[in-house]
Amino acid sequence: MPFVLALSTAGDAADGLLFGWEIASLQKWALIYLGVSSLAFVIVWIVGALRTRP
Repeated sequence: MPFVLALSTAGDAADGLLFGWEIASLQKWALIYLGVSSLAFVIVWIVGALRTRP
């Protein structure tokens, strides 16, 4: 029998988090990670563009 995973609110997901994490903390760190990785991508892109300029 297949297992269906369906969540209607963020509170439903919070009940199943590993290691006792809180949903607010997980969301905060996910946003920080996305922001830092986006900033790193832009920096690498700019450095590459500057190095290939004639």
